[in-house]
Amino acid sequence: MLRPCLRYSPRAVRSPRCPQYSYRNSLQSPPVNQKSFLPLPSPPSIRGLQTPSTDSQDRIPLRKQLKQDAKSVKARRRERREQEEASRQKWELTVGVEIHAQLNTETKLFSRASTSPSELPNTNVALFDLAFPGSQPEFQAATLLPALRAAIALNCEIQPVSRFDRKHYFYQDQPAGYQITQYYEPFARNGYIDLYGYDGIAPEDGDQVRIGIKQIQLEQDTAKSQELPPSTQLLDFNRVSHPLIEIITMPQIHTPATAAAFVRKVQSILQSCNAVTTGMELGGLRADINVSIRQRGDDSGSHQYGGIGGLGQRTEIKNLSSFKAVEDAIIAEKNRQISVLESGGVIEGETRGWTIGSTETRKLRGKEGEVDYRYMPDPDIPPLLIGQELVAELSRTLPTAPDALLNMLLSPEYGLPIEDAKPLVELEDGARLEYYQYVVDILRELQQDLDPKARASLGRVAGNWVLHELGALLTKMDLPWDAERVTAQSLAAIIDNLQRKQITGATAKQVLGMLFDGDRRPVAQLLEDENLILRPLSREEYMALAEAAIEQNPQMAEQIRRKNQLGKLGWFVGQMMRTGEKGRVEAQKAEAILRELILGS
Repeated sequence: MLRPCLRYSPRAVRSPRCPQYSYRNSLQSPPVNQKSFLPLPSPPSIRGLQTPSTDSQDRIPLRKQLKQDAKSVKARRRERREQEEASRQKWELTVGVEIHAQLNTETKLFSRASTSPSELPNTNVALFDLAFPGSQPEFQAATLLPALRAAIALNCEIQPVSRFDRKHYFYQDQPAGYQITQYYEPFARNGYIDLYGYDGIAPEDGDQVRIGIKQIQLEQDTAKSQELPPSTQLLDFNRVSHPLIEIITMPQIHTPATAAAFVRKVQSILQSCNAVTTGMELGGLRADINVSIRQRGDDSGSHQYGGIGGLGQRTEIKNLSSFKAVEDAIIAEKNRQISVLESGGVIEGETRGWTIGSTETRKLRGKEGEVDYRYMPDPDIPPLLIGQELVAELSRTLPTAPDALLNMLLSPEYGLPIEDAKPLVELEDGARLEYYQYVVDILRELQQDLDPKARASLGRVAGNWVLHELGALLTKMDLPWDAERVTAQSLAAIIDNLQRKQITGATAKQVLGMLFDGDRRPVAQLLEDENLILRPLSREEYMALAEAAIEQNPQMAEQIRRKNQLGKLGWFVGQMMRTGEKGRVEAQKAEAILRELILGS
């Protein structure tokens, strides 16, 4: 019986009798020590040692292997798409959303402690926030105003009388052992949001979908906790009792993309009416998602899946902090539930968690119900009475809704494409939109002498300069929006000179860059001082520049002529602009001369 080769030597390696090297290639299983049933150790890499021979038929060229791998990836993607389509045909997804948003207030909900952010923990707290024995809640009436603005903007019915309840649970971030909320009688009910294609809803949901809002309730936030492994929790009570609204939808969402679009639009609406100060990106808005699955056409209650009331058993995914997380978590939970049901299992009512970058939700705990929380009316807080005069005044002074702003920008008055209109509405809480409208108003004053047809494109041209040209400079320098860096008056003057053909596009961008970098001269003076006013070239000057450019590269000119490769004309235009006097060569005229010389047209 042969012994295993435990020492490495050239002789041992070359020996065909060594069991360690009796297998043909790395795809086969390594030999096993018959006594220990463990794989024998692999030899170290030693220069000069011979490697065992392999048959040529076992070798796969790298390029062929890469192609096979790419085909496998495509096949798996195609299979996933087919499975997704099949599951969509068989199973119906239903999603309900609960959004918690911090209100824009100066004081907390039941104390006079400040809500201003503080780097020092546990500095903005009152005795009631810490559940100090004997302290009493004192409702701060001013906190109601942003909550009402939000409810009105979300098309809710404001209730004249609402009440606060105690929701009991023990956790270290809730010092009183209960949270004050409005479970039974919230201050707002029966709202809705309309979502459109431009909001990013799923194609299968059509051009428009309306999502009902069951209720909006006031409640207090909890403390902020920080975990220090292995067993330490730090608590910052600055956030305790910060006013929140909880927005609860009806279970009327059936696609992950539409759920994410709903949360995104709610944030946009809350910001537009000044109800909140921050969004998801800074932790001022968080979403919980309820997900259930049932077979399509099954309205019997889906009891075999653990559900009631015509829907499957729902699970809740807590504390989602981005729009992408909302969509990804729903997809993962939907796939998990379908897998459980198709394997004969039953969905359990659970609270589940989600980690960004994950592909699966994880169980946190069993789902609590109304009985577990032991809801009861709060005996220390009187009913909240809301007068109709206050509601009417807030409705009258509410800022224009985002959808109305979009329709205005898409109308002939401005003529913007949706790709430009949406960013203008969403960026900087409307500050850039206000700047853009100011630029358009100034341009209309400056160009009253021009033909109405020429003035019809003012809105689109101004949108391009505000969003793309000025926006690109801000992005390049990683700077926040600042309307004073290039004033609306200066940008309008640049655009006016460009449209009157007193400067070229390249000169307009140069002047914009100079103003952006701090030049404070008026545009007219800057153009005069720097000799940037366009002095049009004559036809003879264009012809000379074009002939010189063609002489530099006659082969390319021949390719354009023989193969009609018109895209290469741009190279010659660039050469003419580089060799000609700066700011005087107009690209359109240069291309027209080149076409005439090269193509005879």
